[in-house]
Amino acid sequence: MKGRSLFYKKPIGACAGETAAAGRGLKRVLGATDLTLLGIGGIIGAGIFVITGHAAAQYAGPAIVLSFVLSAAACVFAGLCYAEFASMVPEAGSAYSYAYASLGEIIAMIIGWDLVLEYLFAMSTVAVGWSGYAVSFLRDFGVSVPFALSAPVFVHDAASGWRATGAILNVPAVLIIGILTALIAVGIRESAAANRVIVAVKVTAILLFIGFGVMHVWPSNWTPFIPENTGSFGEFGWSGVLRGAGVVFFAYIGFDAVSTAAQEAKNPQRDLPTGILLSLGICTVLYILVALVLTGIVRYDRLNVPDPIAVGLDAAGSALHWLRPIVKVGAIAGLSSVILVQIIAMSRIFFAMSCDGLLPRALSSVHPRYRTPFLSTVMTGAVAALLAGLLPISVLGELVSIGTLFAFTVVCLGVLVLRRTQPAQPRPFRVPFYPAVPLLGAATAVLQMAGLPSGTWMRFLLWFVVGLAVYFLYSRRRLAAADPQ
Repeated sequence: MKGRSLFYKKPIGACAGETAAAGRGLKRVLGATDLTLLGIGGIIGAGIFVITGHAAAQYAGPAIVLSFVLSAAACVFAGLCYAEFASMVPEAGSAYSYAYASLGEIIAMIIGWDLVLEYLFAMSTVAVGWSGYAVSFLRDFGVSVPFALSAPVFVHDAASGWRATGAILNVPAVLIIGILTALIAVGIRESAAANRVIVAVKVTAILLFIGFGVMHVWPSNWTPFIPENTGSFGEFGWSGVLRGAGVVFFAYIGFDAVSTAAQEAKNPQRDLPTGILLSLGICTVLYILVALVLTGIVRYDRLNVPDPIAVGLDAAGSALHWLRPIVKVGAIAGLSSVILVQIIAMSRIFFAMSCDGLLPRALSSVHPRYRTPFLSTVMTGAVAALLAGLLPISVLGELVSIGTLFAFTVVCLGVLVLRRTQPAQPRPFRVPFYPAVPLLGAATAVLQMAGLPSGTWMRFLLWFVVGLAVYFLYSRRRLAAADPQ
């Protein structure tokens, strides 16, 4: 071990085989429909119900529709690459496991640490949005939740930096993460069943909003479709469309979460590509339609709120009064399923990294009764709850976007490398139009990363440095101690 290369490559399927042999294997109960619904459950939520309003108001205006189209294109490229890897490397680690098989150990550690950023901050972001909708829903029935118990403790903006809000804790955000963490810890079968119900509720609500909201669109709200740039990069104009694409990219991350359920899928080689690509296609169409209707009902500059669709329904007046509680219930349900899927994904990432020796062994322990990675699930929920209780949605969302885009870049590059280094490896699903698709996937992801604010980049690089420190000061030493030869 002492002489092991930083770019040591993990044999494909090694982790799944090792855990199964040791009696620590996860329960295989998920079929293609379950995986597709997990994808839809993970995707539809924050993008429609939270991030759309923020990105339209701050960056792109009504042209947020174009931002969604650009992000969707990048997602299609990345989704095809994920599908090829998922059929080849049916392990719980998603992009982390793919990087370990194709690019080597240190790259895998970097991408694994990046996924920690992506999923922890994703579920925290969505929990903040869930809190906004839950508070709005309760207000409709005369129940008022105090500001001190329903707002982030800190906020951040470019003009004044970080400042305290006076709030004590965002209690609803903490509460929903706690409840869903408990459900996931009990079992994946129970979690999938809950997700099926939640997906049905939120898709119904979204279709109702599109169908009835389109009748209340004011075309004047789409003018100008691309607001004039303020003089700063990313503040409207075409640069704003680009920055908006980088921000709303957060909305698509659910499809890659499907791949983290590989060790719980009945037939991962066949069903994972189906779940990834089908969920991505369905959600892309819904995203574009909702963005069009929302910015047509309400001027974009009024949408920088945690609950933009609720604001849209309020603007439509009494005609859609009956729809407000339905859509709000759909939003609450939708955001719940996103949090659920993200907790599943993050706990499985911890499981895979622990299995490989990069994190403490306890995180790959499996509950003897529930057959779930119990400790990693509980730890995931605890950290996410803390972040959701303290931080604002804007900072959390942008960090998720850059983490996601980096993961997508690595996966696309990994396909290129593995096609050259292991051309004979069985590939039940192959990326079409190779090598154009992975090259375009990497290029579009990097382009959107470039459009994100400098502060987001600084926080991302700091996280990157911390990950390298963990690897050299802990992971390498643990691996050496476990295998001194």
